[in-house]
Amino acid sequence: QVQLVESGGGLVQPGGSLRLSCAASGSIFSINIMDWYRQAPGKDRELVAATTTGGDTNYADSVKGRFTISRDNAKNTGYLQMNSLKPEDTAVYYCNGEVVLDSYGSTWHGWGQGTQVTVSS
Repeated sequence: QVQLVESGGGLVQPGGSLRLSCAASGSIFSINIMDWYRQAPGKDRELVAATTTGGDTNYADSVKGRFTISRDNAKNTGYLQMNSLKPEDTAVYYCNGEVVLDSYGSTWHGWGQGTQVTVSS
């Protein structure tokens, strides 16, 4: 029905940058939510960046000023630009989406499969 696929992860040195993408495919009328979470080994999944219905953005304190969330609605794709990466940013990054399926307002809510980000020298 709907699939979210993340890409753009990899190995990067401290201080480097990566841009993650989350592409939504399937029966999509519009996208309400496309937020980013991460989960480090042995830790709970945490919210990294989100956009509100009013268009504001929220970031975890640990990434403020370094990460930027954005979305291209025409491409049904969300992005997470990550700059000045630190070893503590190492985690699997997931996008979380709420997609409107039709003009009646039916929605689908789910997760992508995740993409690994490793920050290490």
